[in-house]
Amino acid sequence: MDSGHSRVPSPSQLPASFSKYHHPYFTSAEVQHLSEKQRGKLSATQEEKARQQACGFIEAVGSKIGFPRKTLATAQNLYHRFHLFFPRKDFNYHDVTLAALYVSTKMHDTLKKPREILMVSYAVRFPELAAKSKSVGGEVDMDPPTAENDRQRLLAVERLILETICFNFTSKMPFSYVIKIGRKLKASKKLIKCAWRLTIDSHRTLVPIMYPPNTVALGCLYTASLLTTLEPPPSPLVEAQLDSRVATILKEKGDWERTYLAEAEDLEEIAHVLIDLLIQAAQNPSANTSPRTPASPSPHPSPRNQHLSPVGTPQPPPIPYKADQLIRLKIMMRQNEHPLRPQQPLGSADPSELYNGNDIAMLGRNQGTVRFLFGPPGIVGQGV
Repeated sequence: MDSGHSRVPSPSQLPASFSKYHHPYFTSAEVQHLSEKQRGKLSATQEEKARQQACGFIEAVGSKIGFPRKTLATAQNLYHRFHLFFPRKDFNYHDVTLAALYVSTKMHDTLKKPREILMVSYAVRFPELAAKSKSVGGEVDMDPPTAENDRQRLLAVERLILETICFNFTSKMPFSYVIKIGRKLKASKKLIKCAWRLTIDSHRTLVPIMYPPNTVALGCLYTASLLTTLEPPPSPLVEAQLDSRVATILKEKGDWERTYLAEAEDLEEIAHVLIDLLIQAAQNPSANTSPRTPASPSPHPSPRNQHLSPVGTPQPPPIPYKADQLIRLKIMMRQNEHPLRPQQPLGSADPSELYNGNDIAMLGRNQGTVRFLFGPPGIVGQGV
């Protein structure tokens, strides 16, 4: 355990009852503080590599089962949230990702039994065993005691994930906003499709637990419009002009901020995060951390004929942009963007005050009575 967890009070010091508030979003200061706290001895680069590996595993297992995009995206969000509260070194990422996927199936009514999820995960983790399998779906003949131990660990982590979200099963996705706002801004179908793919990629980052879905959707539309400057102009020049106009509108502060309840500064931060993700994928195309890129078809087979495809983690398609192009785009953005706003955590000058002491200590413990509330302090009771 890290130093933050070494000060956890003993059971005798814990209160008889305790209230735990759900925080749907975190500020940049909170994310930075909590990530550093749970990272341990890992560097920021190693943590990001672990995060992408876990997200890729969720993508591979969920796509092989045939889960819809909302289930996969929510599972990735749950994984990110979990490791804001629990150290990475204390948990195997397979256990956390599968538990997150299981909770997500409950949230979106796409329920599968833990054993079904585990069997598919074995096929992804051990493709050589799946290749030797005689079953139609390539199910791995795993040792029953091992499978049962994995199932018990999955259920144990599931409980912790449920506590980190305070049993709040509400999950709002940005995908529908991408289409609706894109049409309002008169973006082309190509740009909206690119923004949709970037929205998928955004769930490999902490963006969806820092910003509401409408802001994430606007950020992806803004980023997609910026990326069009790296591509050769299409044959209909009018379409290219309309797409570049989206970035022009969203870059400047104006009436659209009141209309869509977002701010230009937030869109710029989201764009930088997404472009960093694309740079990482462009520089390391052979790794299983590459996002599904806007201009590429899905690397995953249809669930209807998945037994005909090679077993194992699918390789992502190549990035259509070069790393130096993306880096130059980031430099250009930094030269012309709005001044950074001071980032204040929710309700406190120090983000650690929200999540230290009894708040973290009560997670996963049976001592005392915990009351889980569906919103942050000051919001609960006002229709929440």
